[in-house]
Amino acid sequence: MTPRIFIDSSVLFSAANSSRGHSRDLMLMGASGEIKIILSNFVLQETVRNLSGLKKPPLEALNQVIQNANIELVDATKQAVLDAAKLIILKDAPIIAAAKTAKVNMLVSLDKKHILGREDLEVYINASIVTPLIAYQTIRNPK
Repeated sequence: MTPRIFIDSSVLFSAANSSRGHSRDLMLMGASGEIKIILSNFVLQETVRNLSGLKKPPLEALNQVIQNANIELVDATKQAVLDAAKLIILKDAPIIAAAKTAKVNMLVSLDKKHILGREDLEVYINASIVTPLIAYQTIRNPK
């Protein structure tokens, strides 16, 4: 079964902003069909907003990454976001809610402050929460 991987905006930003690295590698794995990339409209909007603030916004690169990666869009209901907000700050609740709604195998994030290392969130979404490096290694070297 193809792993379902939810990518948060920090990882999508990194993939669009650099042609190298494990964030981009995951998007390439999505393009090859090795994994199924799951995003939400919230993640897309947040990434576009963050990329727009750069001197030379790589929005064309973002569009290319998204088109090539065979992405599935999943959005959470308002109630799901409110439920997730009981566990995490409101600005990150849409990410947790969408990952739970999508029934993913992994949530991939670079957010060390609010998302990574949170076992309670892993239990809530019923999936591991990892960095792009750990996701890449796990997919390439399954146990």
